[in-house]
Amino acid sequence: MGNFMLIPLAVIGLFILLSFIFIVKQQTAVVIETFGRFSSVRNSGLQFKIPLVQRISGRLSLKIQQLDVIVETKTLDDVFVKLKVSVQYVVIRDKVYEAFYKLEYPHDQITSYVFDVVRAEVPKMKLDDVFVKKDDIAIAVKAELQDAMLNYGYDIIKTLVTDIDPDAQVKEAMNRINASEREKVAAQYEGDAQRILIVEKAKAEAESKRLQGQGIADQRREIARGLEESVEVLNKVGINSQEASALIVVTQHYDTLQSIGEETNTNLILLPNSPQAGSDMLNNMVASFTASNQIGEAMKEQKANKNKKENN
Repeated sequence: MGNFMLIPLAVIGLFILLSFIFIVKQQTAVVIETFGRFSSVRNSGLQFKIPLVQRISGRLSLKIQQLDVIVETKTLDDVFVKLKVSVQYVVIRDKVYEAFYKLEYPHDQITSYVFDVVRAEVPKMKLDDVFVKKDDIAIAVKAELQDAMLNYGYDIIKTLVTDIDPDAQVKEAMNRINASEREKVAAQYEGDAQRILIVEKAKAEAESKRLQGQGIADQRREIARGLEESVEVLNKVGINSQEASALIVVTQHYDTLQSIGEETNTNLILLPNSPQAGSDMLNNMVASFTASNQIGEAMKEQKANKNKKENN
């Protein structure tokens, strides 16, 4: 019977002992009240309190916390945009009392300040400037929150503008503008490339024609040298210059006929093939050269008479 009485007494004793002690986790602050009045702040470790007199009023985390606030506002160029502002804050260890008793809903307080600052700063900027100066917006939000929340026991570690989301139609228009600009640049590069190809092709053709003309000139020079040597050889065997020239013309005439005849894909060409044709061509060329020289001499004489009259 005595042993059965000891068990309830042991349970009651254990309950009373447990009501005296409590454990506070790392990076946590516990607020203790005595008869409903603030008594103390307990930090991590094993702690004691008086049962029925003192109680745990609340626990506050001393870790860095983050609050994401989405704000919709209008820019200077009348574009509605949504900004996501991330606020990183922490409860100041020495101001747990202010953080616990002065603010009932700290998230709502921080959100209100973020709305106020963002809607005051963004309407001063154009949409492009919002993307460029998002750090300025974050700095303005932090400065405003730092001054306001410090009195309530909260320290603002960092504020970040993590997202800027314009209206869907505006984003589509911006994408079209960007695509148009890129197409314009691409077209410009393609035009430059084509222009370079045309210029280089023209240079190549000009160089080709220059070399071709030089080749033709060298060819004609060698032909003339060969003709001169042929005439000298024929003169040595008693053939005068006129006869030698006629013989060379006839030989070249038949060489031309042979060359044309060897080409199977050559178009139809009608040429005289009698031996007299070479002599006729030579006489015609000589007559042509003689007439050309006479015309040149006449023009020189006419020009000289004109200059003489002008001088008089």
